Amino acid sequence: MDRITQILHTRVNISGAKPNVTPQFQCSSFLADSDYFYTRKGNPNASELEEVLQVLEGCRFARVVTTGMSAITVALRLLRPGDHLLVDRLIYGCTYKFFKDFCTHYGIDLDFVDVTHPDLKQAFKPNTRMVFFETPTNPFLKTISIKRIREVADEFGPGIKIVVDNTWATPYFQKPLELGADLCVYSATKFYSGHSDCMGGVLSTNDENLAETISQIRFYSGCILDPHSCWLIRRSMQTFSLRMEGHQTVLREMKEFLQGQEEIEKIYLPEINSQLQGYGCILFIELKRQFEDRADAFVRHLKLFERGTSMASVVSAVAQPFSGSHLSLSCQEKDEMGISPRLIRLCFGFEKPADLKEDLKNAFSKLHE
Repeated sequence: MDRITQILHTRVNISGAKPNVTPQFQCSSFLADSDYFYTRKGNPNASELEEVLQVLEGCRFARVVTTGMSAITVALRLLRPGDHLLVDRLIYGCTYKFFKDFCTHYGIDLDFVDVTHPDLKQAFKPNTRMVFFETPTNPFLKTISIKRIREVADEFGPGIKIVVDNTWATPYFQKPLELGADLCVYSATKFYSGHSDCMGGVLSTNDENLAETISQIRFYSGCILDPHSCWLIRRSMQTFSLRMEGHQTVLREMKEFLQGQEEIEKIYLPEINSQLQGYGCILFIELKRQFEDRADAFVRHLKLFERGTSMASVVSAVAQPFSGSHLSLSCQEKDEMGISPRLIRLCFGFEKPADLKEDLKNAFSKLHE
């Protein structure tokens, strides 16, 4: 049976009741003879969402937490003082900042590197315990070979965990666990929710011991996702495949439109291959150098693209990494990543493409005023 079909028919077992939609278990505790005892450890809404996500990814274990950053925090809790962490240098600004602060505080050896470099093995150390990267990357949408990272880590030595942030690809287009990753992290706030109305995070793995450790960390830190958010995201998963296909269709049309705009120096999109089998919604454009002082004006004149941190939703959005997702980085760090004010992230929702094109045309025209 296809996984999408399975998702539509996945329900928790409610004794004596057979609702078409599982209700919200908006309670903090349960009776002593229940399968649950305290929502901080587990809740039927969390269990159902986790089962849906396990079906989608084809994995053994999924654990939901409060946000994507919570998922990353839990992943870093797997490390111990003195361990070495390798992180790809192209990464979300808040993740970059958090890694630096966390590793300094807990005595973890941290290096930001280009994990696509041919000599990546030289970056490993005897105490390397984890490699963390996004693919596609934020920004620039580089597709990083998960199999290659796994092979390099295994050549160096056993026991090195490969952790992949799969938020932007989702398991619909990419399954890192099947390619050698030990753990995937997600911001469920993005494509899983898909409506910008709740937050959430996910960790998925096939390793039973790793899943148990994550469950313990979640229980004692109290970062399980609340029942209402679980219910909302589970509801959104009913239309997940439709939305992902729709995002991909809209992106293809908008890419063709943008390729004809003379104000753009470069369009950034990931490579579609045997690893990343599709992609939708998010791309980056880099305006030509003569428009660097007008980039803010371009963004301000867009009417159908919401400004802010929204993305992967039914509504289109625009942002400048320089002053948005990577604001916490120093100017030198931004420069090292190649992030300038000319770099603009466009996320396409489900407005009519003709309307989006007209809106973009008007904004491009402002660059010449």
